[in-house]
Amino acid sequence: MTYPRTATGAPLTALLTALLAALLAALLLVPLVLLPAAPAAAAGRPEVALSQDQGGKGGEITVSGSGWKPGALLMLLICGQSAPGKGVIGGTNSCANTDGRAATVDAKGAFSQKLPVAEPPKPCPCVVHVAGVTGQPDTVDVAFTVAGHPTAPLPEDSGSGGRLVVLTSARLEGSSGVLVWFGAPARREVVLTLGNLGQTPVKDPVFEVGSSHGVFAPRYDERQWRGTIEPGRKALVRLPVELTAGAHGDYQVSVRYGGKVIVEQPWGVGRPWGVTLFWLLLAVVVPAALFRIGMAVVDRVRPAPAVRRPRARRAVRPVRTLRAVPRPGQGAAAGPAPEAVAATAEDRPTAVLPWFTPDSAPSENSPTTKGHQ
Repeated sequence: MTYPRTATGAPLTALLTALLAALLAALLLVPLVLLPAAPAAAAGRPEVALSQDQGGKGGEITVSGSGWKPGALLMLLICGQSAPGKGVIGGTNSCANTDGRAATVDAKGAFSQKLPVAEPPKPCPCVVHVAGVTGQPDTVDVAFTVAGHPTAPLPEDSGSGGRLVVLTSARLEGSSGVLVWFGAPARREVVLTLGNLGQTPVKDPVFEVGSSHGVFAPRYDERQWRGTIEPGRKALVRLPVELTAGAHGDYQVSVRYGGKVIVEQPWGVGRPWGVTLFWLLLAVVVPAALFRIGMAVVDRVRPAPAVRRPRARRAVRPVRTLRAVPRPGQGAAAGPAPEAVAATAEDRPTAVLPWFTPDSAPSENSPTTKGHQ
């Protein structure tokens, strides 16, 4: 069986196969074309934009951003003596902290917040400083001009020319003593490994260590590390950090060098239960002591009760019972009854007759008695 051939000599079956393949490819590409385009991946670094690049005191601008971590809490400030890329040289002390605002990043990684224009305590150049408080430690500075605010050149960089970078993850070392359980300040050491990637050695670098709680900005204190880091070398740096007395909860320790935050480490501080125990004991001991003092005062003030003297008991003399001696010829009824004699003897004291003694008393068998009979 012979197949018809085209003018070019190709078999007809090859042409039909090519058409069928093209049709299948078109059917597969049509759904891909009709599907909506996937959103572009967010940039690796967050971005911040301002509604206007200058404003006067009392005005208001809108700060918006994208590429942030969803759910992160941000802090927005207008800072003086700062420039993009150099950070806030004077720290948050160079910012208008009382007029700052907080913003929460939505599920798409964006935010929008109105910020009042205020004059910072330091002269311009100024920036709008956006820093992550919780959830994301990134910071972004956008140039902003405060109309009517003084302007001064930035201070010269007094660094030694070296470039320090963090080589390993920072950690907190140390333990709390017994006094911390009773409200003493908690102390730790921030331990990090730094490397010098510059061309000159870094001698006795000065770091800024601060701690923050909640939405409040950290307060930094200078900590100078004694030593020299040669170019291409690394060193283990320990920086002490201390909280206020009675501090408890979730804190975040930050280390800043050259105006940039290089380390942020969470720190969970337990509640000082010793203070609570002390107040509970005080609530029990003080009322008990007041009660005892009150009872002592009452016992001292009230009059003493009358003392009853016991009556003197009369001395009971031994009672001698006199037995009646019946006369001869008289029965027992002739004389008084023994009970009457005993009763009479109890009423009056008995006396011993002088002419009778216990041995010479007359008896029935004595001669005198017989003579009378």
